[in-house]
Amino acid sequence: MKKAGFFFIFLLQLAASLSDLLGQAEPIIRKPIAAMSIVWMSDNTGTFIKNPEYLLTPGNGQADLSKSRLAYLINSPKQQASIILDFGIEMQGGLQIITGIKDSKKPVKIRVRLGESVSETMAGIDSSSTATNDHAMRDFELTLPWLGKIEIGNSGFRFARIDLLKESSTACLKEINAISIYRDIPYEGSFTCNDQLLNKIWQTGAYTVHLNMQDYLWDGIKRDRLVWVGDMHPEVRTILSVFGYSEVIPKSLDLVRDITPVTEWMNGISSYSMWWVLIHRDYYTHSGDLNYLKEQKAYLSALLRKFCSMVDDNGVEKLDGNRFLDWPSSPDKLAVDAGYQGLLLMTLIAGAELCAILGDRETEKLCLNKIRPMSSVKFKDVKSKQAAALLSLADLMPPEEADGIISADGAKNVSTFYGFYMLQAKAKAGSYTEALNLIREYWGGMLKLGATTFWEDFNIDWLKNASRIDEMPNDQQIDVHRTYGDFCYKGYRHSFCHGWASGPTSWLSEVVLGVQILEPGCRKIRIEPHLGDLEWVEGTYPTPLGVVRIRHDKQPGGKIKTSITAPDGIEIIQ
Repeated sequence: MKKAGFFFIFLLQLAASLSDLLGQAEPIIRKPIAAMSIVWMSDNTGTFIKNPEYLLTPGNGQADLSKSRLAYLINSPKQQASIILDFGIEMQGGLQIITGIKDSKKPVKIRVRLGESVSETMAGIDSSSTATNDHAMRDFELTLPWLGKIEIGNSGFRFARIDLLKESSTACLKEINAISIYRDIPYEGSFTCNDQLLNKIWQTGAYTVHLNMQDYLWDGIKRDRLVWVGDMHPEVRTILSVFGYSEVIPKSLDLVRDITPVTEWMNGISSYSMWWVLIHRDYYTHSGDLNYLKEQKAYLSALLRKFCSMVDDNGVEKLDGNRFLDWPSSPDKLAVDAGYQGLLLMTLIAGAELCAILGDRETEKLCLNKIRPMSSVKFKDVKSKQAAALLSLADLMPPEEADGIISADGAKNVSTFYGFYMLQAKAKAGSYTEALNLIREYWGGMLKLGATTFWEDFNIDWLKNASRIDEMPNDQQIDVHRTYGDFCYKGYRHSFCHGWASGPTSWLSEVVLGVQILEPGCRKIRIEPHLGDLEWVEGTYPTPLGVVRIRHDKQPGGKIKTSITAPDGIEIIQ
């Protein structure tokens, strides 16, 4: 009876665990994906690589005794068998290899290299290469099972190279699948217009962030796989426009808060603590979740008081620590100083709003007393597009002046992270068509090179004589992944799936589709479209009360005809 009692308790605990698992709001999916094509083989004669086309056929993930439809890699003393597979799209996950039956049970060793570009799969981890196994392993040597299955890797990749290592050996392969790991959440937001490039850019930004919504909200799926709060701001704006809500947002915000005493800066960067405040303002505006906001009160108030203590009597910020906007602007001290003034002013404005909601009148008053002198600080000779964008958004620079700085030389000196704020500043100046052209040229430039997700960094000059990332590099063109990159992302360390580059997705939903939230929880929304040179646009926007459906058609003479369907409980203002 005693053993039966223990077993009964065990069953209750197991049932409770299963209930928790089944009740998880956003289950994690593991989806096997067969390769779409073979990019390259070391042998095309059929002697050392046999039946490679079978590796492009979706299988059942199970080893069996059948000897049909098997591919073979064969090494001779002088020939090594190697193959590069293209799975068609960037993904987060690993590789699954299923072997077939063969007479010899001798161990077979292979090397697997995962890559975000074809070129990366051909790079080794050595002193002469910028390829790394940092954060997420992508270069492995392993022994294949005889008639079995093995899985390796947990990285960001689209391509995989497999090399058979030992001479006079044979690998018998039934399947090679990528295992894509992602949150099973619907795309409730959407954006479609008469420009297919913009449609693809919207989708690519959404997918880029979706891949980074893993255990927490990461900056990149190959590197660094960390919660960087600055990166989170454009990511969260994209999530709110595409998915509406995800548990990964509060989970990630709380993680950084809990590991960062208020005496320190989040991620060691003072601006990232500012972004934490701005994210909370945006998140509350969309969700209306007052209970969650109340959980932040103690930390938020202490952080805002710390910010206020670092503003002098003339309204000039004096923040210490690592002063950082984004990588391209980091060598420009004037840009960083000007950007910091604008960013801190916006932070204190947002902080005052949140304190008013939370009933913290003392901290609200302290913020307001700093906002007044900060609003009169002016900067001269600013040339940085990043700084100009923040100064405009903070009302420290006339919108037209900022737009002139951002428009200079077109897409040159635009950055993947701060490109979002440049687009916002251009919208504030009324330059809607120019903003659309910037999206087409800059983010569209990555797509021209074969990208299926947006990158950590991109320079428009990289397009000159560049080879595509989904093709074998050649001597006549520049290998973008191997050649370019700076700061911490040189060469193959460069992340080709970075959530901070998703800005056009939320911008197109908020500005072109025209969704402006006026009351927390999306209870009141203004629909104010700005089509620029577009003829029509339609889409959906997710809210806590349901999905809002919108369509705009440009009539002769330029007038916009709009149709809107909104759930009960949402007041629409036009």
